Amino acid sequence: MTSTTTFTIRPATLRDAKNIAELHVSTFREAFKSLVGEEQIPAIPVQKSQAFWREAIEYSEPQVQVALDDDKIVGFVGFDRCRDKGTPPTMGEIWAIYATPSHWSKGVGLALWDAAREGLQEEGCTHVSVWVPLANERALRFHELAGFKRDMASAKTVPMGNVKIEEIRLKRMLA
Repeated sequence: MTSTTTFTIRPATLRDAKNIAELHVSTFREAFKSLVGEEQIPAIPVQKSQAFWREAIEYSEPQVQVALDDDKIVGFVGFDRCRDKGTPPTMGEIWAIYATPSHWSKGVGLALWDAAREGLQEEGCTHVSVWVPLANERALRFHELAGFKRDMASAKTVPMGNVKIEEIRLKRMLA
């Protein structure tokens, strides 16, 4: 089993965009298989994901960090100021956090969360939020173990392809 000490976390570079996109698409498919069934998973073209992450890396919106096991990208996190309307500038948000399924429960997510927390604190954020599908028990458990609490009043339905997913916002202080 891999320990967290073998993971290197660093800022993503433009050359990482393709690997991030491939990891994003494959991990999204794996995570959502149990939520909506394989035939209902929304298609995310790798090229579209790559364009998004390339732009995010280039303009640091969101900031993107990658986790490496040796020289291979095994996870990434995107974080920045919160996108929710009416939130103060001290509220940060985890826009995305993914680890390749072969590295689930091995510390990649924790290492990425630590990097995002430090980055948000450097930006002057005092709180952070993340949106998680209610049916994604693995992601909910991960964030709750990291100290996030569910904001029950935030539950909403969002369309993903031809299906609708129930999401909830989780929040925590960064101190």
